[in-house]
Amino acid sequence: MPQFAANLSMLYPELPFLDRFEAAAKDGFKAVEYLFPYAVPAVELAARLKAHGLQQVLFNAPPGGIDAPSIDAAWAAGMRGSACIAGRESEFGAGVALALQYAEVLDCPRIHVMAGLIPDGMERDAVQPTYVANLRWAAAEAARHGRDVLIEPINPRDIPRFFLNRQDHAHEIVAEVGAPNLKVQMDLYHCQIVEGDVAMKIRKYLPTGAVGHFQIAGVPERHEPDVGEIHYPYLFDVIDEVSAACGWDGWVGCEYRPRLGGQPGGTSAGLGWRA
Repeated sequence: MPQFAANLSMLYPELPFLDRFEAAAKDGFKAVEYLFPYAVPAVELAARLKAHGLQQVLFNAPPGGIDAPSIDAAWAAGMRGSACIAGRESEFGAGVALALQYAEVLDCPRIHVMAGLIPDGMERDAVQPTYVANLRWAAAEAARHGRDVLIEPINPRDIPRFFLNRQDHAHEIVAEVGAPNLKVQMDLYHCQIVEGDVAMKIRKYLPTGAVGHFQIAGVPERHEPDVGEIHYPYLFDVIDEVSAACGWDGWVGCEYRPRLGGQPGGTSAGLGWRA
């Protein structure tokens, strides 16, 4: 069975964010991820991790803005990253720098940089050079800090006009950038919605060394992975098999919305799928 990390932005929604660390540990998780840490001082987050014996394995660089209020406002306003947007290079760079500061304090080995939305009136090919240039800079900067940078294909139903939608495109970008610490965040929920043939994509891409992290959720409702059209027990076996052959030892983030979310104990009640 793969190693599972609790996504604290989605799991335990009935609890205040800082109380979710303890809840995840009590449910047997050894690692956590979440979207954005910036509303909480990094030292406070590190203390929660230490107190509950948890590893921080992933979080996102800011989607826009460079301080906590503007980051929250950017997300609420629909910003989904700035890596592909010409004219926002300075903001992108400041966001990556902030993420790397948090990664240092949290001992987090990887950060995800969201690609952003294709600007109105433009096509994907026109903004790709900006995306590649920003990723090349971010990967070099992260390498100085011993961190990986991840990019994630996201389905256009959840985020219309998101720049990166497909696994093959993500891996083409990684090859074009040519940085060993730039990797793909392979979210099987998004992959199934856009492409399907998920098991064969795991078999194709995991041995390349360019997959840095997995995420899971049921399709199409994005609930627990034992609900919906994906048969995750089979995919977990595929990940185990391929990992054993190629030496991959990463994490699978549980980035789903609990069916009983908001109810006391709702997340814990839905964890039977791990058995």
